Amino acid sequence: MNIIIHPTYFSSIAHFVVMLQADNVVFEVHDNFLKQTYRNRTYIYGANGRQTLNIPVVHSQKNRQKYKDVKIFNEEPWQANHWKSLLSAYRTSPFFEFYEDDIQPLFHQKTDYILDFNLKCFEVICDCLQLDLNVSESQSFEKIVEDKTDYRYLVNAKKEQSQPFDSYTQVFSNKHGFISNLSILDLLFNEGPNTLNYLESQTINPL
Repeated sequence: MNIIIHPTYFSSIAHFVVMLQADNVVFEVHDNFLKQTYRNRTYIYGANGRQTLNIPVVHSQKNRQKYKDVKIFNEEPWQANHWKSLLSAYRTSPFFEFYEDDIQPLFHQKTDYILDFNLKCFEVICDCLQLDLNVSESQSFEKIVEDKTDYRYLVNAKKEQSQPFDSYTQVFSNKHGFISNLSILDLLFNEGPNTLNYLESQTINPL
């Protein structure tokens, strides 16, 4: 199966489930940037339940801006804030220390463009999981794709939250129960080397 999907900020579990099922993954890089999607946000499990991490971006005066042209608003200390949130949420998780040194540099090195940063996050996760996916980038935007299964709808956080996945142990599950389909970081820090087995055991059907 060949799929097309958006590269997102520490992608959700659903994104990785479909990418592992695919023979070839094409990243959509020629679409327009839309607000309130996983392009610049991810969800983690904090002490008060589901928590949003949102990367501030520089909004153009134009009506439409290409995803690949959107700059991160680095005047805000978002990296320090996100790293503090991750420490607060996951430092007591079983595998946080195991992956900390791989992930921490992303929150100390500045990146200008949101797409570039998301691709870096993806590469780091693949390194952590020793995952070798066959990935390429789109050459132009096609509203309807003929030769690939279209999972671009997963970039929409509202559509995606309904994905029912098997439960696993989470740091604060005794407080708020199991929260499905968070950032891949939640699964990685809680399940460690078992992350790939978990992802391969889940299924998503295309719309």
